[in-house]
Amino acid sequence: MHLSYPLGNTPPVRNHARLLRPVHHAVQGSATRLGARIIPAALVFLTGFKKRRFLLHFQSRVWRRPMGQAMKDTFFQDQIDDLKKRGLYRELRTVEGEQDSSVVINGKRVLMFSSNNYLGLANHPVLKKASMVAASRYGTGSGGSRLISGSMEVHRTLETELALFKGTERALLFSSGYHANVGTISAFSGEGDVILSDELNHASIVDGCRLSKGEVRIYKHADMNCLKEILRRSSRFRKRLIVTDSVFSMDGDIAPLPDIVDLAEKYSALVMVDDAHGTGVLGKKGKGAIEHFGLEGRVDIQMGTLGKALGSFGAFIAGSEDLIHYLLNKARSLLYTTALPPSVCASALAALKILGERPAMISQLRNNATYFREGMRGLGYLIPEGETPILPLILGDPSITMNMAQALFDEGIYVQGIRTPTVPDRTSRLRITLMAIHTMEQLDFGLRAFGKIGKKWIL
Repeated sequence: MHLSYPLGNTPPVRNHARLLRPVHHAVQGSATRLGARIIPAALVFLTGFKKRRFLLHFQSRVWRRPMGQAMKDTFFQDQIDDLKKRGLYRELRTVEGEQDSSVVINGKRVLMFSSNNYLGLANHPVLKKASMVAASRYGTGSGGSRLISGSMEVHRTLETELALFKGTERALLFSSGYHANVGTISAFSGEGDVILSDELNHASIVDGCRLSKGEVRIYKHADMNCLKEILRRSSRFRKRLIVTDSVFSMDGDIAPLPDIVDLAEKYSALVMVDDAHGTGVLGKKGKGAIEHFGLEGRVDIQMGTLGKALGSFGAFIAGSEDLIHYLLNKARSLLYTTALPPSVCASALAALKILGERPAMISQLRNNATYFREGMRGLGYLIPEGETPILPLILGDPSITMNMAQALFDEGIYVQGIRTPTVPDRTSRLRITLMAIHTMEQLDFGLRAFGKIGKKWIL
C-alpha cells in the first residue's frame, strides 16, 4: 500500500526523539555511541521529508539488532512507563450491572455521559427477552464461520430486515464494525486502484486502507476542494473508492455526503459510508445519513453497526446483490471469523422492530442533545454546533483532560477523556454523548456538575 497526504504533503516529524526512542532501546554498545554522533550531524543538513527518510533508514539498516534478554525483560514496563510519563496510559473501568443512563462504576453510582447506547436499547426488556428466547431455541453459539457451518436461519432473517431498513438489495453481517470496514476495504482495492479517505476517518477504515493493495490518498477533513483535486489527479487508476464516516465519532460532525456523492458521480468513483454513528440517530426513521440527506440509491456501500444505537452487537454491509456476493468470497474478516451468536441477531431484530414502531425515540435523542449542547454553551464551554448526540469538549492537554474527567466522576458524572492516538495530538478532549433515555433531571444534574468543575479547570 502506498499512502499519501493531501496534495502530496507529508506530516512533519515534530519529535525526533520519539521516533528514535525504539531505536535506542534496540541498540547496544558502540552502535549507540556511533549513532549519537552521526544522527545530530546529519540532521543539520537535512530538512523535512529527507530528514524523516534518513531517520527511518538509520533505524532500519544501522541499528536493527536482535532483542537481548535484558530488553525482553524490560520492554513492556518501559513502554508502560513511557505512556504514563506522556499522560497516555489507559486503564479499564468496569461497569457493575446493566448499561443505562446511570451506572455503577467502582462501587459508585454515576450518570453515564460516555456511551454509544444512544437510544438506550442495550438494557431494553424486549431485547433481553428476544435474546433469551433465541438462546433457548438455537443455542449460545453459531458453531463456525458463515461459509462452513455457521450460517443460520436467524442470520438470514436479520440480513433481510437490514436490507429493507437501509433500502438496499442485500445486507451481509460481520462480527463488528472493525471487521466490516477492514474486510470490505481490503477486499475491494487491489493493485491499480486508489482509495480516497478523510483524514479523520475511524481507525478501522485506516487499517482497511493499510491492508489493501491499492494506493491511498488522504484528503483534508470534509474539504471538498481537496477531494476534488485528488479525484482530478487520479484518472490513471482502475477503480476509485471514496470512504468516509457519516458521523465522525470523536467530533460529532456530519460528512458533507451530498457533495461527496456529486463528486463521485462526476469522476466515476464509488462511495463507501461508515454509518456506525448515524444508524439509529440520523433521519426521520433512524435509517442513517443516507436517509438524512435523501441519498437513497446513490451510495454504493453502506456500513452500519448493531452495537450502538441498536443496543446489540455486530455490524453489516448493505448494498447491491453483486457487492454482497463479492464480499462473501473475498472479505477475509468474514471468511475466517465465527458468525455472530443467534441471541445477538435476535436482539438486533427486536431493536429494528422497536425503532420502526417508536420513531419518537429519535426525536427525544435530538432534543436531549440540543438541550445539553445549549446548556454547555451557556456555561461558557466551546462546544461546536451540531445535529448529533456527540459533543466534543476539546481541552488539548491529555493530563488536564484526564484530571477533569476524574473530577467529574467524583461529582457523579462519567465522561471519558480521549487522547492521542484516537484523536490528533494536542486535541485531547472529553467526549460527551447523550442518550434518548436521559431524563431532564439527569441532564440538569450533568450541567451543574460541568458548571462547578469548569470554574476550577477551564472557565
